[in-house]
Amino acid sequence: MENSEIEKKLQKKEEKRLYKQEKQRKREAERARGHYDIRWDKLDNTAHLFPVIAGEAMSNVYRISVTLEEEIQGEVLQKALDIVLPKFDGFNLRLRQGVFWYYFEENGKPAPRVRKENGYPCQYIVQNKNRSYMFRVTYFDCRINLEVFHVLTDGMGGINFLKELTFQYLRLVHPALMEKLGDALCSDTSLNREDSFLKNYKKSYSKGYKTKKAYLLKGEKLRTGEFGVMHGYMDIPALKEVCRSYKVSINEYLVSAFVWSVYTEYMHRMPGKRPVRVAVPVNLRPYFNSVTTKNFFTVVSAEFFPKENEAEYTFEEIVKIVSKSLRSQINREHLEELFSYNVSNEKNLIARAVPLFLKNIAMRYVYTSAALANTSTVTNIGNITVPEDYKPYVKMFSAYLAMSKGQNLKGTICSYGDTLVFSFSSILRDPSVQRGFFRRLSEDGLEVEIESNGVYYE
Repeated sequence: MENSEIEKKLQKKEEKRLYKQEKQRKREAERARGHYDIRWDKLDNTAHLFPVIAGEAMSNVYRISVTLEEEIQGEVLQKALDIVLPKFDGFNLRLRQGVFWYYFEENGKPAPRVRKENGYPCQYIVQNKNRSYMFRVTYFDCRINLEVFHVLTDGMGGINFLKELTFQYLRLVHPALMEKLGDALCSDTSLNREDSFLKNYKKSYSKGYKTKKAYLLKGEKLRTGEFGVMHGYMDIPALKEVCRSYKVSINEYLVSAFVWSVYTEYMHRMPGKRPVRVAVPVNLRPYFNSVTTKNFFTVVSAEFFPKENEAEYTFEEIVKIVSKSLRSQINREHLEELFSYNVSNEKNLIARAVPLFLKNIAMRYVYTSAALANTSTVTNIGNITVPEDYKPYVKMFSAYLAMSKGQNLKGTICSYGDTLVFSFSSILRDPSVQRGFFRRLSEDGLEVEIESNGVYYE
């Protein structure tokens, strides 16, 4: 009897799998014929903000790039995108405006055109000039660039898509890979579209974000439209040795070096009236057992306040202050508290009934207060891996962020294999923070290879 019940359950599970597979096949066939079953989807809690504040001056677009061991063939990359996009419902979307909220609707148009890069990165994505899509794909030499409007997904969701696009491209260029691996998505690629904010939030939390103004990086800016990028590549085993000497993690060490550079290069080791506060986004998936491809992150802040009547701070002292600040916040309970406050506002019945144009005014005000509470942002994408069969073709990954209100310089950490790259993106003409940061690393014995997009050499 028990075996019979188990067999029935297994049969039902298999029937369900086959039904989903057939449904997907029919959907793709309909798309190929130009017919679409228009569906819609809600924005996640974090995504509600991005359409409100995005524009030419603040694009809310991030870039993730993969560098291959061979030059990119544009036509083949386009074909790869045409194949992969229909498999990712989370990218095959356009943004619509309702009475009370923005929402997603299935796009259904042909994939956006893949273009050779000929401008500055992270520019605002004008949807009606991009077949209504909220991402773009470009290439240059051996590099494939994926730029994503943050309303779609965070960095983890972007990596999820870029990796599959890259694998499909490599299979098309190298038929032996196609013959060996087939055309299916990798087993660890997620298509999950759960709103993990709503699933995991808890009621009755108070606001956990700081809103007092922070020390801001100001100065002469690059020409309108220009965007400065500087990468620093370093050996991970050597970096770990340095971190062990300070008894901190890689993330804590690099954020500390960033704070140190602001303190020495901008503040000239003098006390300030406002703290240096660095926003550090935290991927929530490992803490809440999520594999969603929607946004699922929250932000903590590393704070350093050089006060009056204090002697000059050493780097070792700043490392201790920053690591203590981050460790006190990066735990499941506090992270839950941070995003639950935001979700509770979204679920408030009165707020839900407020028309969208009034919500937009309120969200812009809240965003401005929160944005000016941070000097900058340093985000850690983490270590990116690829299956063994693709490793001979993949050289490196990198990522960086667009600017936001009050934050004219940002940092992004990304690693692949034994190499970590810290990428600065900036609209400030003065690269002294970048220089101070890499100088600090060199003083700790690290060999850093510097690369930039040439803006600072004009």
